[in-house]
Amino acid sequence: MRRLGLRARVSAGFAVGALLLSASMALVSYELTRRSLLDERERTAVRAAYFDAAVVRTGLDTEEPDVVEVLRSLDTGGNRRPLLHRGDDWYARSADTGLTAAIPADLQRLVRAGEPAVQRVRVNGQPTLLVGLPLAPSTSYYELTSLRELDETLQVLALALTAVAIVVAGSGAALGWYATRHSLRPLTAVADAAQEIAGGNLSARLAPTTDPDLTRLSTSFNHMVDQLSRRIERDRRFAADVSHELRSPLQTLAAAASVLARRREHLDDRTATAAGLVADEITRFQQLVNDLIELARTDQPADRQPVDVAASARRVCQARGLATALVRVDPGVAATWLVDRRRVEQILANLVDNAVRHGGGPVAVRLAQRGGVGVVEVDDAGPGVPPADRDAIFDRFVRGRAAHARAAGDGTGLGLALVAQHAAAHRGSAGVADRPGGGARFRVELPGVSP
Repeated sequence: MRRLGLRARVSAGFAVGALLLSASMALVSYELTRRSLLDERERTAVRAAYFDAAVVRTGLDTEEPDVVEVLRSLDTGGNRRPLLHRGDDWYARSADTGLTAAIPADLQRLVRAGEPAVQRVRVNGQPTLLVGLPLAPSTSYYELTSLRELDETLQVLALALTAVAIVVAGSGAALGWYATRHSLRPLTAVADAAQEIAGGNLSARLAPTTDPDLTRLSTSFNHMVDQLSRRIERDRRFAADVSHELRSPLQTLAAAASVLARRREHLDDRTATAAGLVADEITRFQQLVNDLIELARTDQPADRQPVDVAASARRVCQARGLATALVRVDPGVAATWLVDRRRVEQILANLVDNAVRHGGGPVAVRLAQRGGVGVVEVDDAGPGVPPADRDAIFDRFVRGRAAHARAAGDGTGLGLALVAQHAAAHRGSAGVADRPGGGARFRVELPGVSP
């Protein structure tokens, strides 16, 4: 599962915090408002019930009272409904629609015992406030006040508070995103500068900042890059100087070896074999020195210019006695790429040489583009590269499982390292995978090749 980034986590934290805070405030506000409205409605209903009960008591204080008419004389509006329990009979202003069934038996016993009582009940599914008052030992007055309007008001209040909580949570997320965007801007600048340096631009630096908390970061980073730049330049100069110093004696040895090679027919077999080995090693040594000089130059930025990469690939194949038909260009791929000519030609040459020496020969050199990224693939017919070695073979003096040993044979152990360095100079990458049908597929990606 992919882990969320720092900005997303901070924004989510702001949103969750705002949601919890707003939800807590909404719940507290709702509960306080609900209690206040219910208490006020209950006090109003009790006062009205006592007033109506006094009217009923007065109306019943006759020799032959008309109970229903007395109840109809009450001004209860549309929300209050009176009931009278006298003896064993119930009286109402209209037909009983479940009112008496809604009065709990416990509350009836309490009122008959002479105690007033108040309770919230439901009548026909509607919330109702029930007030019971004793009028005489055998007479009880009940008044049911509808709470439907209050219930609807509380529902609207709950929806409003929920909407407020959601808006506050969204505002918290937006605030977190805005805050992290500005707070993480120095880290973005560091990442951009580090990417520039990794791409070979050792002149990249962090701009001075007026924030005292970030001054140390920018100063330390720039100092680190200065030290790194000086060390890289010192190592590059050392490798270049050593390689140049080796060229003169190597040229002398190569000349002497060529003399021995021309006179091999006059030498005995043992001496001729030794002379051949010396000539081969001198040739390999010269290639190693050339690769070291080239490696010392790879830290420089890529000098991009329009290059016909397909033509370069065909020239590389032709120079090695290979068929130019090996070069395949995907349909729609532009012939001209914006790349460093010298670096790309060496990428092609080293990959083809690697296929010839270690992969049974190349079977295809493919050029493609994916969204402005140039792709160079070289397929070979060899045994492939084990997954454990696919990263190590791009290190210097490394080949296959001899990941920590100096390369042997006719190679220098620097060819694939140069490929990786030249790809990095273009801010690209180099890798290897299995080729469908067997063998290895070396792949180099070069971003920004579109002119």
